[in-house]
Amino acid sequence: MATTINSNMAVVSKVFCSSSEVVLVVRRRPHVVNGGGFIVTNCAQNVVFKVDGCGILGKKEELILKDSYGHDLLLIRKKGGVIEALSMQRKWRGYSKDFEGYEKLVFCLKEPKNSCFLKKMPIKISIEQKDYNDHKTFQIAGYFPDRSCSIIDSSGNVIAKVGARKEVQQVMPSNDVYTVTVKAGIDQAFVVGVIAILDYIYDGSTKC
Repeated sequence: MATTINSNMAVVSKVFCSSSEVVLVVRRRPHVVNGGGFIVTNCAQNVVFKVDGCGILGKKEELILKDSYGHDLLLIRKKGGVIEALSMQRKWRGYSKDFEGYEKLVFCLKEPKNSCFLKKMPIKISIEQKDYNDHKTFQIAGYFPDRSCSIIDSSGNVIAKVGARKEVQQVMPSNDVYTVTVKAGIDQAFVVGVIAILDYIYDGSTKC
């Protein structure tokens, strides 16, 4: 039986952990107007996060998560090299910056290299911080392109859930606007960073 999450799960920063469940709204930006990527708003329709993809950055397989003020929170890039080329999985890495401006590895996400296995093999995420004492492994359950998936921890707890926005679907079926429900105590910046990678993997607005 899944247990209840009580403490803050600060991966990027405890600033992004709320004492109550939060529903975020993701709106994809068109490539032709804003260079792609997406913005994330809260229930008050205030922008809380922005994600820039290669349409803005000019680099493939690289993403930047920013806060509402435009400050960089995460630099996300896909790992390359000979070992990666021979592996059965592709690895994405999310980095934050410490007080001195150095990149610090925060988490890794592994996706099956063969697109045929994306529905069969789970996408896995691991927290790479040495001083992090909560759940360190997660996986994606469901299928992101259908806007029906969850991030679950190693105990089976759902920490965040992606869903279609009902009022939008009733007017016009679209995957350009959807919700992400983040459980209390969970780092919202970490969750949005994972969503950004999923968007890129499935040829979303962050990909050129």
